[in-house]
Amino acid sequence: MNRLAHETSPYLLQHASNPVDWYPWGDDAFQTARERDCPIFLSIGYSACHWCHVMEHESFDNADIARLMNETFVNIKVDREERPDLDQIYMSSVMALTGRGGWPMSVFLTPELKPFFGGTYWPPDARMGMPGFRQIVSKIGAAWRQRRDDIEDNSRQLAAAVIQMSVPAGRPGEPDDKLLSAAMSDLLQAADARFGGFGGAPKFPHAMDLRLLLRLWVRFQNSEALQVSRFTCDRMAAGGIYDHLGGGFHRYSTDARWLVPHFEKMLYDNALLTSAYAELLQITGSPEHERVLTETLDYVLREMTLDSGSFCSTQDADSEGEEGRFFVWSLAEVTEVLGIADAKLFAAAYDVTQAGNWEGSNILNRPRPLKDVADDFRMTREELVQALAPLKQRLFDVRKQRTAPGTDDKIITAWNGMMISGMSLASRVLGEPRYWKAAGRAADDILQNLRADDGRLFHTARHGRPSIRAFADDYACLIDGLVELYQATFDESRIDQGAELADLLLADFFDESSGGFFYTAETQSTPITRIRDSQDGATPSANSMAATALLKLSVLTGRSQYRDAAESTLKMLDSQLRKSPMSGGQSLIAVDHAIGPMPEVVIQLPGDNWQESQTVSFLRRRFAPGLMLAVRTARHRDSPALRSALLDPLFEGRDADPSRETIWVCQRGRCREPVNAADDVRRVLDGILPLPESIRG
Repeated sequence: MNRLAHETSPYLLQHASNPVDWYPWGDDAFQTARERDCPIFLSIGYSACHWCHVMEHESFDNADIARLMNETFVNIKVDREERPDLDQIYMSSVMALTGRGGWPMSVFLTPELKPFFGGTYWPPDARMGMPGFRQIVSKIGAAWRQRRDDIEDNSRQLAAAVIQMSVPAGRPGEPDDKLLSAAMSDLLQAADARFGGFGGAPKFPHAMDLRLLLRLWVRFQNSEALQVSRFTCDRMAAGGIYDHLGGGFHRYSTDARWLVPHFEKMLYDNALLTSAYAELLQITGSPEHERVLTETLDYVLREMTLDSGSFCSTQDADSEGEEGRFFVWSLAEVTEVLGIADAKLFAAAYDVTQAGNWEGSNILNRPRPLKDVADDFRMTREELVQALAPLKQRLFDVRKQRTAPGTDDKIITAWNGMMISGMSLASRVLGEPRYWKAAGRAADDILQNLRADDGRLFHTARHGRPSIRAFADDYACLIDGLVELYQATFDESRIDQGAELADLLLADFFDESSGGFFYTAETQSTPITRIRDSQDGATPSANSMAATALLKLSVLTGRSQYRDAAESTLKMLDSQLRKSPMSGGQSLIAVDHAIGPMPEVVIQLPGDNWQESQTVSFLRRRFAPGLMLAVRTARHRDSPALRSALLDPLFEGRDADPSRETIWVCQRGRCREPVNAADDVRRVLDGILPLPESIRG
């Protein structure tokens, strides 16, 4: 066993028995490199990464290659999910060198931690136009001995490029409607009219862009924006990227039609898509959207929730050494479980054939509308749906007996914040308390067990051992989750918790001189530069989430410092967003909020149970982007301990009829005359946020 045996990260532990003399990132490795005067080989990946496993088996488990690595380098292994700051810095260097990135990421550094060469996956020996890792190791070693000056010069140039890439390009500007209109044009132009999504293969979910299009549908009354978002969601839910038996979405599709996924499941993808489908359900009321949303949430509760309440980070793509083995079926297997007649029905609906649709097996998907399949069997669509439900359950029960992919059970604060937010939103739309209760348990676990004595957060924990101080996105995502959890429960302590974290976010990460947020706190040690995370990738950037969360919190609390910080962040991002709108879906959602309207609806209820309020129920079903809802019941008025002083200004001076609910609709602190019924609120909101005609169902 090498030094990684003492780590907690499942990814690092996967490499603990490699013959490579791996070091974790830290002073021991750096000091050894300086003493040996040798370069560092840095390998960054994550536990669910298929090609990380391939490179491990091919190269890092190879005794000859490992010996060569140990002789030539100090070898460091990093879990990108534990150290996203390092991942961003060195990914920038790989992008500068090769024009593309990915994992495993392989970077060669000087003992001063400056990169001078890098790439992603390399096979052990040259093939298919790719250089062999064995040969790369030898050539890097020879170059270090014979052309040291060239390497040092290259490292300085790369470090300069990383510093330049870490700052959003362009001068600050003032976000406006034109920015949002241009973004809508770009998204609609990039949309795949045949299969949904954006661009070609590989195809990613783009959850933030889908949510942005729903907002632009309202702002610009553009039906195409809704159509693209809905069509993409429908095609993903019908494709192989969706797990039709167990619920939840795989990482991405390797083809353009959503059939063949990269089979790992990430918490953040399912969190972000939960929010997208919840908002789409508000617009369409479709039973299909409700089904996908519910199945995804139930999957997270069943397979991704720890006993402590927090959510796991990932599930692997591989089982028994094969990618996707757990999820695929042969026609014979389906027939054995269901019998000939039921198997024929199921196979017609889910594209199961003798030949298979992927490497001789079948990835379950629905390429044909269920109505067409129902017509073939002389059934109604509803009858077919009812007939398929028990067949899916029987196959799911059999699948549970297979060897399941591994689960990375570490807790990541930012990803948990995203799921707390999505689950809280979904609980409101579905009217399902068990989801907001689960979100609340996760929030409590993080606030109790992933905080230091000074109140600051940790980024990650595993088996009760928190490690690594939190980054800006950890704070921003958890603040957003707490605000959404408040709107699901009206538990005012969630606002106090969110504000406490917001104050730490501003104190530790905000750049007073240029606006926006650094990714790391000033006390955190990072190589090369203190970066700003400004472009959305698979997850929202720290700056985009900070702007989003602080805008929401400013509306509820009235604290101008939150709104000022959010607006300065969006001004800092303006040029980048105008140049590349598709790099900032979450930032543009924040711009939509900042431009407004962000109506506040304040409700005083006569009784103790807000769940009986028709107005609250109506507002939870209505798609109203940016709307912030605050509710107090008789229990709040009778029990000061249940109230947050931060919310008192919203309710002060609002005299309510003690016999019925009283509702104020406000904008920027200016309120209209109070009304007393959901229909009255609907009319007021129609004047502020008019919804275009949409097809429901």
